[in-house]
Amino acid sequence: MDLHPVVAKAVVGLLVASALAVIAGLIMLWPGDRDHDVPVIFQSSGGGSVQIESGQVVAQATADCLNPQSGTVFAGDPAVLTVKNGPCIQNTVALSSGPNEGANTLIEVPTNRVQAGVQQDAGSDDLTPEQLAKPQAGQPDLSIGDEIKLSRSAGVDGADTYAYFDHERSTSVLVWALVFVAAIVLVASWRGLRSVIGLVFAFVVLFGFTLPAMLDGKSPVAVAIVSSAAILFVVIYLAHGVSLRTSAALLGTLVSLLLAGFLSWLSIETMNITGLGQDQTTNLQIYNNAISVDGILLAGFIIGALGVLNDVTITQASAVFELSAADGGDRLQTFTAAMRVGRDHIASTVYTLVFAYAGSTLPLLLLFSVSGQSFSTLITTDLVAVELARSFVGGIAIALSVPLTTAVAVMLTSTGKTAAPPQHEPTPQAVPRARTPERRTAEPRTPEPRSGGRHSLPE
Repeated sequence: MDLHPVVAKAVVGLLVASALAVIAGLIMLWPGDRDHDVPVIFQSSGGGSVQIESGQVVAQATADCLNPQSGTVFAGDPAVLTVKNGPCIQNTVALSSGPNEGANTLIEVPTNRVQAGVQQDAGSDDLTPEQLAKPQAGQPDLSIGDEIKLSRSAGVDGADTYAYFDHERSTSVLVWALVFVAAIVLVASWRGLRSVIGLVFAFVVLFGFTLPAMLDGKSPVAVAIVSSAAILFVVIYLAHGVSLRTSAALLGTLVSLLLAGFLSWLSIETMNITGLGQDQTTNLQIYNNAISVDGILLAGFIIGALGVLNDVTITQASAVFELSAADGGDRLQTFTAAMRVGRDHIASTVYTLVFAYAGSTLPLLLLFSVSGQSFSTLITTDLVAVELARSFVGGIAIALSVPLTTAVAVMLTSTGKTAAPPQHEPTPQAVPRARTPERRTAEPRTPEPRSGGRHSLPE
């Protein structure tokens, strides 16, 4: 008996039920329209959000620090008394947006000479002249011509004051985004373009539903699961088309995602992870202590596992269907062959997962390496334990998703002895026998005498 029709109906039924559950979850968890206060770290002195303006560095000079024109608005050149090897770099910035467009401001950046003077009194100054001329740690390294962003706020006297906010990256980000899209589309053609559209949809869900719903007080775990499932339904079918192959991958991903959620909760509970070692988590708790830190941490685990699970399940389902179409063997043979592919995929993906997290925490690892603490102490700190738990959960979820998706995909294929004849019907061997019947009667006249002992068989 061929299981394909029965399993196909079951898979479609499960996916329809999952889709209805996701829609119901979106309706129940949809955020309200209420406004949220601006976090303190993003507030201006007046209590509102910081106003960001654009500018360009047009002149630089080394001078003494605490210039009274620093941050103020003026026309023409600033009053800067240049001092060779001065402790501060005075950057004249031409404002290109906002109410003071066309005017100038002064951005003062202290160099290492400020700190070196203190260190020299202590007898510990060993910086080179080049290092002394560099901006202090945490200060921007500006050059003439740099496009920058400045924060604008009202001063004590009500006049606008400016401070460095960040570098202007709009153009460079847009260029890299276009190169990224072009590379994907050139190599993957229309499927690549559909995957880019799916990526845009994923960001729309994250910023339009996931984040507002969490800020609205909804369960971060429920929001993360519903968001991830909604993204999967659209992204997988959009990028790979509607078929039994993609349905098998989707079902495998959804089940693996639920397993990843359970494993994430279990790892957080058993490893006593708090997430409070990260400044962002602390700032979030200060901003709104009603948001569950554990829930946010768990939601991050679930969303983080989404991409890698999608990659593994799609590859595994494709391998099963291609193997089935190529050899027409039974389901056990197809499953065994596909699992060999899956084992290689697991091995490579685990490396990708672990080293991606290690790369994101490289500055922290560098500091830890010279902290003088033992390896066992450092590896069990909350900051490192969070990344380890992500790696463990992601790796286990990947390992479980491979046999699960492979089994579902194998049952959806038409492999087996009953399906073997249709697989061989279009082969080239059938064509000559059907088209040239005369050739078989003419063959014994010349080839048969040269065949040796076999010429006696027709007789």
